[in-house]
Amino acid sequence: MIRNLLLVALGGAIGSAGRFLCQRWFAYTWPHAFPWGTFSVNIAGCLAIGIFWGITFRHFDNNEQWKLFLMTGICGGFTTFSAFTLEGVSLIREQKMFLFFMYMAGSVLLGLLATWAGMKLVR
Repeated sequence: MIRNLLLVALGGAIGSAGRFLCQRWFAYTWPHAFPWGTFSVNIAGCLAIGIFWGITFRHFDNNEQWKLFLMTGICGGFTTFSAFTLEGVSLIREQKMFLFFMYMAGSVLLGLLATWAGMKLVR
């Protein structure tokens, strides 16, 4: 258990540092009202988790540590949006369309509402 936690923590540190650097680079290179840094990180994280999913299930099928380090750690630290989309794709693959739409709509709408409510609570 401790080893798995350390793998996730190491991957998370790498992913978080990567997110920070990407967002800073975008903000410096293209200062704009649109959040290009976060947008790009989310899309890149989705591509990465898809690649890591394919690699881990093709080459490391029985090695949970690689999945924890790459997907939970690096991708989770880089952007949780990648996990959100991977879970959405999994629901589609399992043909659970109702749950897919509930998960997508609920996450986005309730997430926005929760962020707004949190901001109002501390004002």
